[in-house]
Amino acid sequence: MRLIQFKDPQGVKAALVDESDQVSVIELVGGVYALAMMALQHKVPLKNLIQQHLGNQVLSYQELIDSQRLLPPLTHPDAAHCLVTGTGLTHLGSADTRDAMHAKLNTDEASLSDSMRMFKMGLEGGHPAAGQVGVQPEWFYKGDGDCVVAPESPLPVPGCAQDAGEEPELVGLYVIAPDGTPVRLGFAVGNEFSDHVTERHNYLWLAHSKLRACSFGPEILIGDLPSDLRGESRIMRDGQVLWSKPFVTGEANMAHTLANLEHHHFKYEGFRRPGDVHVHFFGTSTLSFADGIRTQTGDRFEISLGGFGRALRNPIGQQPADALITIKEIH
Repeated sequence: MRLIQFKDPQGVKAALVDESDQVSVIELVGGVYALAMMALQHKVPLKNLIQQHLGNQVLSYQELIDSQRLLPPLTHPDAAHCLVTGTGLTHLGSADTRDAMHAKLNTDEASLSDSMRMFKMGLEGGHPAAGQVGVQPEWFYKGDGDCVVAPESPLPVPGCAQDAGEEPELVGLYVIAPDGTPVRLGFAVGNEFSDHVTERHNYLWLAHSKLRACSFGPEILIGDLPSDLRGESRIMRDGQVLWSKPFVTGEANMAHTLANLEHHHFKYEGFRRPGDVHVHFFGTSTLSFADGIRTQTGDRFEISLGGFGRALRNPIGQQPADALITIKEIH
């Protein structure tokens, strides 16, 4: 089951994806968030509630895109109550990359970088036995719901950025139940969007390299997630493919289990505030930056993943001039 969200005169609504260009409207104002909170309140499966509220109205998927009505597949009515975070150094990468990394891992421990040590920790302790806690991953915070850009909309580039590169990732989408329990609604395709020049300069600038803006969707996949997921990441320039590469994700291709990553995010009480939405990026192993690609305004990212419906597409917005931020005082 795959859902989208869109703008409606009555408010945010969700729709069930029937086929590539047709969606059936779910007649409930408030979209996926309202459905989820209602399901938790009445203790009924989300899929059952969706079927109960499925109306007869059918819309054109492409028309929703063309009219700029498409939204991310999960939003909170108050953007401040949507937290966007992620984990890094989680994926094994391609076979060649994996072999190269293992070769380095077999060297003297003292010669390893901090990043390589963390990756090694994930390999050794990121798949704990059931009921056990594994090693914690690298973690970062991007912002609240205001940093999320709708599919098909431009990703804004801050003036301080030295690069504007894609990061094709699997995204977990959650709400916090009234009793404080994290509840996973489903998964989506995501573009975490980062400044890899800044990140490469010094790993302690990782937080600065996260360009805040990001996107996910256009669809949320509700149901079991295959362990081996395969997709393609592309960059379009002037109607032509500038760069493309396959990528893999899912637990079969990761150094951590999803459960371990989820535990280490939600172990903090402040991230279990009832009613909040959490958008969590699970990391990637494929970047155009690694192949020497430098993006520019107007380029378009296209990220597709098998079983997730339409590709996530976002052009790069105009980059403003950098400016010094002046702080005022009140005396």
